[in-house]
Amino acid sequence: MTGKQTAEEPKHKKDLTRRKVVAVGAGAAAAVGIGGGFALNASADESATGASAGGSSAETCYRLTSETTEGPYYIDADKIRRDITEDKEGIPLTLSLKVIDSETCAPVRNAAVDIWHCDALGIYSGYESLSTGGGSAPTEAPSGTPTGTPTGAPPSGGTGGGGHEEPTDDKRYLRGTWKTDRHGRVTFRTIFPGWYRGRCVHIHAKVHVDGTWTDAGYEGGHTCHTGQFFFAEEAALASAKVEPYSTSTTERTTLTEDTIYDQSGTTGGLLRLAYDKKHIAKGVHASITVGVDPDETHDGTGDGGEPGPTASASASS
Repeated sequence: MTGKQTAEEPKHKKDLTRRKVVAVGAGAAAAVGIGGGFALNASADESATGASAGGSSAETCYRLTSETTEGPYYIDADKIRRDITEDKEGIPLTLSLKVIDSETCAPVRNAAVDIWHCDALGIYSGYESLSTGGGSAPTEAPSGTPTGTPTGAPPSGGTGGGGHEEPTDDKRYLRGTWKTDRHGRVTFRTIFPGWYRGRCVHIHAKVHVDGTWTDAGYEGGHTCHTGQFFFAEEAALASAKVEPYSTSTTERTTLTEDTIYDQSGTTGGLLRLAYDKKHIAKGVHASITVGVDPDETHDGTGDGGEPGPTASASASS
């Protein structure tokens, strides 16, 4: 994986084993730019599940983060940057990750972390012609009630098998790679993702280790983790009331209906969220600790299928 590292980042426009790992302390609640009262979403897994692994009492042990499928729309790290927003409209999102070694609980330094996700209307950059998204809201309410069970193959484009698709365009918004610092932390600025048929709101991620950072980007190494991050239903529902999310005409799959999320809370990739409950449009801070085994390889190409944005909902089951 290679990419050109920019000298200056753009300013944000709206500014599975069961070994224990150490979680982020209370830092998730410090949401930059989110004033006043805020909602803090914490999964049930964020209660202590074992003895402290050393350090301060604020550190709690958790199980390893789940591995998932890569999905069809991964593009190999050709945008080395922390602000991946470009010109996309949506609720500002700050994503704070901490990557640690699952054996020692030590931070994984200088790892390359990829993230990518769809825009507010379910479109992936690099694959706009394969994405249908939600379009704009109809001028008239639909009439009639659909009957029967869908038959036939999924629509063209997308895939229900999780196989990689070759990019169809040169857009790269809402994609980026950056390295973890000496504490294993990395932060991205982006927008709250939208949704598409068959999937709940989510962000894809990969962690690469043992490579080399050069002037050209990140080279060599291997992928020790491929996963997805998920958003609590309360936040997804709140986002759906804000433009441009509110113009989507695509039926939304809920967190409990999603076939990729394993319903295990933090272990499965459920993010800890902080935002103004009455004004989510002001921005959201999301955080999670990702436990990895640096010696393992998990590239996500053999961990089951995922529907693309145009795939049939039945293809995800």
